[in-house]
Amino acid sequence: MSDNDDVLIGRLMSRREVLALFSVAGAALLVGCSDDGESPSPTSAATSGSTSAAPTEGVVATATGSSSVAVPSCVVVPELTEGPYFVDEMLNRSDIRSEPTDNTVVEGDQLDIAVNVSQVGGDGSCTALAGAQVDVWHCDSAGAYSGASDPGFDTTGKTWLRGYQVTGDDGQVTFTTIYPGWYPGRATHIHFKIRTEDGYEFTSQWFFDDAFSDTVHTQGVYADRGASGRLQNSGDGIFQGSNGLLTLDVASAGASAYATTFDIGLQIA
Repeated sequence: MSDNDDVLIGRLMSRREVLALFSVAGAALLVGCSDDGESPSPTSAATSGSTSAAPTEGVVATATGSSSVAVPSCVVVPELTEGPYFVDEMLNRSDIRSEPTDNTVVEGDQLDIAVNVSQVGGDGSCTALAGAQVDVWHCDSAGAYSGASDPGFDTTGKTWLRGYQVTGDDGQVTFTTIYPGWYPGRATHIHFKIRTEDGYEFTSQWFFDDAFSDTVHTQGVYADRGASGRLQNSGDGIFQGSNGLLTLDVASAGASAYATTFDIGLQIA
C-alpha cells in the first residue's frame, strides 16, 4: 500500500512572527519542548503530555529571562498533508474501534488520546477553543484503512478507526482507539483534522517514538506482522516536515493499553 502523504502544507512561524506575536523586547524565547534524551518504553510509565522534541525555532513553548511573558499553555504546530484516506463519514463518537455495520471491534492495543485545542490570541495567550470538530483516522494493526480500496485490501463501506468529537468549553476531546500498525513507505502515524463552524480547517499527523513502536509491534496482534520493515521516522519525509513537534508522548496505562495527551494552539485569523 502506498500513502501519498508527501506534501508539507503548512509552516512554522518565523522568528520575526514569534517576536511580533508576543511583542517582547529582551525576553529570551525558547522554542519547542525539552528533551531529556530518554526514549519511552511501553513497559514503563512516562509523563503524559504533548510532544517531547528538541528545541525548534518557530514554536513558542516557554520564556525565560528578567523580562518574561506569560507562557502559553498551547503549542503552534505545522500542518501536514491530509493523505489519500480521509473519508468524511461524520461519525460522532469517542470510541472509534468498532465497525457500526456489524459491531465488531478492531483488534489492537488500546490507545486513549486527549486533545486540548486552544486559540492563540494576538498577545500570545491561549484560550480554550470550544465547538471545534476534531476528526481522527488511521490504519489498523495490519496497515489497512477502512473505507478504502487499495492493493491488498478492499474495505469499502467500512468505517472503523474513524470518528470525530466536538470540543467542549475546556477545548478538550478524547478518543479511544488502538495503537496503529504500519505499511510500506510511512512511519507509524495517526491523521487528525480540526474544523470550526466559520470554515477554518487545520490538518496534520501525529507520530510515535520509534523504539516504542518497535516494541509494541512485536507483541500481541501486531506480532504476525512484526516491526521488521517498518519505516523509521528518520526516513519519513512527512515526519521531517513536523520538526519533531507532532510526536506523541505515550504512557503505559495498564496491560496492552496506552494513553497520551496533546496540546495544540491554532492561529485563527
